[in-house]
Amino acid sequence: MTAANRFRWSGRPLPRAAVPSLFTLMNLFCGFVAIVQVYEGQLAYACYLIVLAGFFDLLDGMMARLAQGQSLFGVELDSLSDVVSFGAAPSLLVYAFALSEYGVLGVVVSALPVLCAAVRLARYNLAIEDVSQEYYSGLPAPVQAFFLITFVLCTMGESWLLAPGMLDAGVLIPLVLVLSALMVTTLPFEGAPKPTAAYLAARPLAAASYCVAIVLILVLRELGLLIGLVAYLLTGIIRALMRAIHAVRRRRSTTDWVPAQERQQDESAPG
Repeated sequence: MTAANRFRWSGRPLPRAAVPSLFTLMNLFCGFVAIVQVYEGQLAYACYLIVLAGFFDLLDGMMARLAQGQSLFGVELDSLSDVVSFGAAPSLLVYAFALSEYGVLGVVVSALPVLCAAVRLARYNLAIEDVSQEYYSGLPAPVQAFFLITFVLCTMGESWLLAPGMLDAGVLIPLVLVLSALMVTTLPFEGAPKPTAAYLAARPLAAASYCVAIVLILVLRELGLLIGLVAYLLTGIIRALMRAIHAVRRRRSTTDWVPAQERQQDESAPG
């Protein structure tokens, strides 16, 4: 008797959250195996396993929406899995790759991705009902992880676009600091694309950008992924700066308008 038949025979329907949770557990499994690969010195394999974890992380969200199987259990499980796959695994990766040579400083810097990922995901879970579908609040943990693994892969390999020594530990430490800080900010970053006609009609530029990024990854591999991630990061930062500038201008126009109104009232008042 199959599992599905046992559920029907017992009168209990198969939970809708079962399939998305399976993909979430595969995400967690890939993160664990990535940690094992770091321990065994296979850093390139660890990078690819983190990428695979990101693939399962994307699938579990898609399957949850298709099966209408969103649940608080799934949200918590997804966050716990992300802390391992996109927090702990990248932290151990950068420590084993270069930061172990820096002693206590290397340990502290290496711990930042997992610490900030945990803070970001806990904040996300608390505000799950108010989360925007178009933008993330703060840099997503998977994007931070992909940045770090792309750095490692580009440094380990030879690229025609990157000069020798362009990427080294001196660049890695500031990179980890910036990425970790961006995770715990509230800067708006583009949300995950949705393969629907409504998304294509509402966000054609974003959809086209993701398609270009996929082509770059297929052609240039890790270098294409690095270019796409840099563009994603800069887009979020520029969007935040533009919103801040608009907010300052709006505040100034409001403060200028109030004294003007007061002057008009004083001039119209009888002497």
